[in-house]
Amino acid sequence: MALLHLLLLSLFCTLFVHQCDGACAEVDSDTQAVAGKGFKLGCISCKNRSEVEATSYVKWEFMPKGESEFIPIYTYDENGGTIEHESFMDRLDWKGSKRSSDIQDGSIYVLNVTFNDTGTYHCHFFRKLIYDHYEFDTVVSKLVHLSVVAKASRGTASIVSEVMMYVSIIGLQVWLLIEMIYCYRKIAAAGEEALREAANAEYLAIASESKDNCAGVQVGE
Repeated sequence: MALLHLLLLSLFCTLFVHQCDGACAEVDSDTQAVAGKGFKLGCISCKNRSEVEATSYVKWEFMPKGESEFIPIYTYDENGGTIEHESFMDRLDWKGSKRSSDIQDGSIYVLNVTFNDTGTYHCHFFRKLIYDHYEFDTVVSKLVHLSVVAKASRGTASIVSEVMMYVSIIGLQVWLLIEMIYCYRKIAAAGEEALREAANAEYLAIASESKDNCAGVQVGE
């Protein structure tokens, strides 16, 4: 029963999160890309107080493996995105917040990843909080250490997640089987009780009819 409640709670939470489009959760970016395929560089900075009006823009920088300095590669503001380095020209696409001057998701997508894309990516959120009588500027920075491999490998989290999924499915099936056996036994017991009551009722009816017949014979004599 507890397992069923847990599964139902997980399903409810999943549906609730999908329905709440305004919700914000700071999820870390994946850090392993496959050469020749696309990859999403995740970067999310949630505003602590949603009721405060704000404007923001995002800057991405990249430091190749073995180098010591960052180079600007992408900027996104209310006017759109701008690729700022030739090595990423026509290979970057915006995957963050859209139709909003208050950007909280600053993720970008790298097309046709190469081994030269291995390195450290720096994401900066420049946010201006607008209060009634003053404005306050904040900067939030996050790092993504990206490695590029020739073939995708399954991470530990993925394996554990899949194992837990199978365990949950098996547990649910076992619980359903136990419930079916319990219900079958309960129905069978109720059926036997009903048969006994029906047999007793039939016996009493036959006995009563026999008694009436005997009484009629005596009166006739």
